[in-house]
Amino acid sequence: MKLRLKMIGIFLFSIGVSLFLAGCQSNGGDENTTEKNAGADIDEIVGIEPGSGTMNIAQETVDAYNLDVELTPSSEPAMVTELEKAIENKEPIVVTLWQPHWTFSEYDLKFLEDPKGTLGESENIHTMVRHGLKDEHPSAYQLLDNFYWEVADMNAVMSKFGQNEDVEPREAAEEWIADNRDKVESWIEGIEPVEGETVELAYVNWDTELSSTNVVALVLEELGYTVELTPLDMGIAFQSLSKGEIDGMLIAWLPVGAASYVEQYKDEIVDLGPSLEGAQQGFVVPEYMSIDSIEDLPTK
Repeated sequence: MKLRLKMIGIFLFSIGVSLFLAGCQSNGGDENTTEKNAGADIDEIVGIEPGSGTMNIAQETVDAYNLDVELTPSSEPAMVTELEKAIENKEPIVVTLWQPHWTFSEYDLKFLEDPKGTLGESENIHTMVRHGLKDEHPSAYQLLDNFYWEVADMNAVMSKFGQNEDVEPREAAEEWIADNRDKVESWIEGIEPVEGETVELAYVNWDTELSSTNVVALVLEELGYTVELTPLDMGIAFQSLSKGEIDGMLIAWLPVGAASYVEQYKDEIVDLGPSLEGAQQGFVVPEYMSIDSIEDLPTK
């Protein structure tokens, strides 16, 4: 009987030790996961096109916070691809991103707090046109001046094509226009239709600008214009507009994103004001990362 009780005791003790070790291993795994998704493991911030206002203020932010990370230039599609890969594998990542953007509808993302305010606060997207457009194409000028919509409007267009390769931006814009005729009619009220006239709009290959540019192009076509759409890097777009090589664009994020270009060409272009207000840009991470501020990133 004593031997039997001793064996039972050894058996129960073994089970207890096993459960204890399993618990330790489990806790260690949670700690590793938390550590993996903390800011300490970040060694780069994935950015967009070099030379853009967004990258300029991103570099200023890296310097202001004395961050020990590399700001890697890229493009919007490449940056989004890196973000999606990281989310799929629950890996840490920091990207330069903005709102409105379809990724905020598709994934759980958050802006890192910016206590120093180096990334700015609310942004507006301005419409810019060339000198002389008002006299040469008054109807196009008037529509571009009238065009204004909300963040929700832009997100509605982007959500149709941003994550669906089978839907083209033009198709998404057509559907939005069909669903929002009252707003469209307010833009074109009192504008004289034309015949046989052509205007050229430049755009940056970002989903935000693809949305607004395609909507405006379709409405210009309703007025009788032939519309040519030309994809350009932001700096080249500003330069082309200043030389009168294009007629207009809806890509200028202010007061920060496109500030350097606006300052350079302000006397050679016409600013029609915001077509959208309340946009935001900054450093963005997935919600599963256990950091909330730029100050949580590694410093030198």
